[in-house]
Amino acid sequence: MTGGATISISAIIVDDERLACDELTYLLKEFPDVEVVGTGKNGLEAVRMIEDLEPDLAFLDVQMPGLDGLGVIQRVRERNLPSPFFVLATAYEQYAVPAFRLETMDYLLKPVDKLRLTETIDRVRRLIQDKQKPAPAEVPAVQRPSPQRTKLLVRSGNRNLIVDANDVIYATIDNGLITMVTTTIEGQSNYRTIEELQSNLDPDVFWRVHRSYLVNINRIKEVIPWFKSSYQLRMEDKKGTEIPVSRVQTKRLRALLKL
Repeated sequence: MTGGATISISAIIVDDERLACDELTYLLKEFPDVEVVGTGKNGLEAVRMIEDLEPDLAFLDVQMPGLDGLGVIQRVRERNLPSPFFVLATAYEQYAVPAFRLETMDYLLKPVDKLRLTETIDRVRRLIQDKQKPAPAEVPAVQRPSPQRTKLLVRSGNRNLIVDANDVIYATIDNGLITMVTTTIEGQSNYRTIEELQSNLDPDVFWRVHRSYLVNINRIKEVIPWFKSSYQLRMEDKKGTEIPVSRVQTKRLRALLKL
């Protein structure tokens, strides 16, 4: 095992065989830079954890009820979710070819051999370190900053209402439709994407805490410790909506609020 690791690798394990999941969890404890942030027993749980936790690495059993390991990879890519490095684990060698056709990072046979697992983790480290290397410096092109909107249109029922941007508590997107929740109303935005909406708002106030949520940091009511060192934000709206903070944004949250 490579010593002196300076990175942290978050991982999920999804296997419908409890013993296999426990065994791999135990083996991964030998790697101090690897943190198992979630375990599951079927493919649908795997997709949900990948969306919510944004792990660096996902160990998937090939044969699982509902959605198998290969199906999980396809579903994640179809939905354009943040894609971890995928490692498929199974007792059957015949799944190796379709696994590599899907460009999985690695393929492990059960029972998992510790030395073989070490090779996999070393490879993940190298890939993550390569991703984290700064890109060569480029002369930035001169661009006009997008105008920051102080007023936004919200469609509620048959009405087109104008609201103060500072009164927006959060915005969320589902199936291509953006819903904005303000201090007084809830309705649909005329923006097509969260990115487009965010680019027109004050970046010091509006923060993309999750791929599906944009929040007004001045409207956060409570920070709630959640699953495996992550957090949820309880907002100031009447429902007290709880919004997940992605793993990538957790560091910014800790810095912002001195957690």
